[in-house]
Amino acid sequence: MSAGEIIAAWRAHLADNRRRSPHTVRAYVAAAERLCAAHGLEDWDAAARTEAHALRSFLAARRAEGLGNASTARELSALKAFIAFAREQSGDPDPAAPRLRGPRLKKGLPRPVTPDEAVNLADMIDTAATADWIGARDRAVLLLLYGSGLRIAEALALSGRDAALGEVLQVTGKGGKQRIVPVLPITRAALAEYVRLCPWPLPAGEPLFRGAKGGPLSPGMVQRAMAQARRALGLPDTATPHALRHSFATHLLSAGADLRSLQELLGHASLGSTQIYTRVDAASLLENYRKAHPRG
Repeated sequence: MSAGEIIAAWRAHLADNRRRSPHTVRAYVAAAERLCAAHGLEDWDAAARTEAHALRSFLAARRAEGLGNASTARELSALKAFIAFAREQSGDPDPAAPRLRGPRLKKGLPRPVTPDEAVNLADMIDTAATADWIGARDRAVLLLLYGSGLRIAEALALSGRDAALGEVLQVTGKGGKQRIVPVLPITRAALAEYVRLCPWPLPAGEPLFRGAKGGPLSPGMVQRAMAQARRALGLPDTATPHALRHSFATHLLSAGADLRSLQELLGHASLGSTQIYTRVDAASLLENYRKAHPRG
């Protein structure tokens, strides 16, 4: 076996078995390639024996190259996942990754989650789950919040009749008000994967998203899983499940959506509730201006 074969197997595992986004596959594969090159890893046993001190040394070298705290935290998460996979391939009875804490991260300013961060959060929450079906479940929930602008209560109120999503979804929001929201292909694929893996029956009149024991999934479980994922990715505490809905709105507004359309998509009773996003977007533009302008 060669390093190239290890990397090819890792790429296939991420893309085919774990169904990670292309962005995540590229980032995780690149991190593994750098580690293999730095330490001469050419078989699963060698990769599996990578310990915390070797990772620490590798990351220190990356930091010396100019890697920032947030990027270092993401690299560490990718390498832990790679080593855990290597230990599984080598038959290690303890496939857990080495214990190593990432760098301390300054709390960032409240801001919308970027599209890449939203997908990375969904992928990270999947990776960290205790079971494949739970990871697929949480990933599907997060993508509904970001891709369709759902409130977390709206996502968890979906039933088995919503399991086969089309291009749009009818949602019942506050006050029983119904609205139609778009569903992205990545969200449809994520939900289909959850339905395929879920060990519980999902009849039409019962909750679509289930807890570990088969009961309705609680918002607290999603919030805790996302808190763990955002820490691993070095994102600020403001990156909550509800922030994904805010990001959905802000990104649509930045792309040219009008306030009335956005009001309908979000299910706001009044336009005044929607207008807050014009201030959020203006703040984002001002921040970018200050960073880019030579006298900002």
